Amino acid sequence: MNELPRWAEIILVPLISLLLAAVLSALVILAIGENPISALQLMVQGALGSTYGWGYTLYYATNFIFTGLAVAIAFHARLFNIGGEGQATLGGLGVALVCVYIPWPHWSLALIGAMVGAAVLGAAWAAIPAFLQARRGSHIVITTIMFNFIAAALLNYLLIGLLKPKGSMEPATAKFAESTHLPSFQDMFSTADNVLFRGAPANVTFFVATLACILVWLLIWHTRLGYEIRSFGHSDSAAKYAGISPTKIIMITMMISGALAGLMAINNVMGEAERLILGSVEGAGFIGIAVALMGRSHPFGIFIAAILFGFLYQGGAELALWTSIPRELIVVIQALVILFTGALDNMVRMPLQKLFSLFKRTPVSEV
Repeated sequence: MNELPRWAEIILVPLISLLLAAVLSALVILAIGENPISALQLMVQGALGSTYGWGYTLYYATNFIFTGLAVAIAFHARLFNIGGEGQATLGGLGVALVCVYIPWPHWSLALIGAMVGAAVLGAAWAAIPAFLQARRGSHIVITTIMFNFIAAALLNYLLIGLLKPKGSMEPATAKFAESTHLPSFQDMFSTADNVLFRGAPANVTFFVATLACILVWLLIWHTRLGYEIRSFGHSDSAAKYAGISPTKIIMITMMISGALAGLMAINNVMGEAERLILGSVEGAGFIGIAVALMGRSHPFGIFIAAILFGFLYQGGAELALWTSIPRELIVVIQALVILFTGALDNMVRMPLQKLFSLFKRTPVSEV
């Protein structure tokens, strides 16, 4: 079967998959007695029609960029890391420990410290399943799923005991000091005459996530380590024959993946809640899988896909608020996007391959 052009692989296949998901979503909305066009207009207006909507869309997108990059790094080594939820949970613990117990003079220094704390604990949590895969043969999918539940139980234990302030009944840490509060988009872009992003949680972490996309791109395609990761992903036996250690690649790749997932916590724990609470990850670790699939494990594609899912989250909240469409319908739409961009990917790709092969010029042989 002929291969698709690179631009068609990256742009056309996901676009057609999105259109198919949109058509089926419209049929579902029609089936519950609502107007799909009105629903789409409301979603667009709620998520993109104001700086407030953009603030929430980009806040969600920031979470999904980190978790999408985490999944993508593992994908390049043919490792299926489903532990982003747990790694982000432990990243939140790292942020909380750094922000609660270290007196920071300024948010910029606190941000660096929180990034280190989040990345270290996220990487450490991913290192255990990586070791079990590399040295004991335990399947990475099973172990990372299990570690999601262990991370949730561990955080629950800490928040109802060791980390809970005296006299508090809520399972949460103390509020972080004001010197650790990150600048929000409202702080950064508002003027005396015009307040933008009023009340929206988007903050400086969005630019950290954007920088992470660039660094991951450089790592995967412009470093020796990135070449080794991709080589191992294409053929572990050939990589081993070339002198690449499977144990080293599995450990390093999973630790980088865990660190990226852990970094998500600087957005939701440090930037939005300004304390560590139960359930702060809110499923972003699992959404990262869909974001990586849709973005073809490329940082630019992940950036765009994360904004799309941020739009779905914020637009879905507006639908639930102003219509009789249940919030769960957005989960259905997300599932349809995942279905077409992942499980049914070949349903779109194969007809396109046949179509492109028809237009491919056949060289004329010389007489």
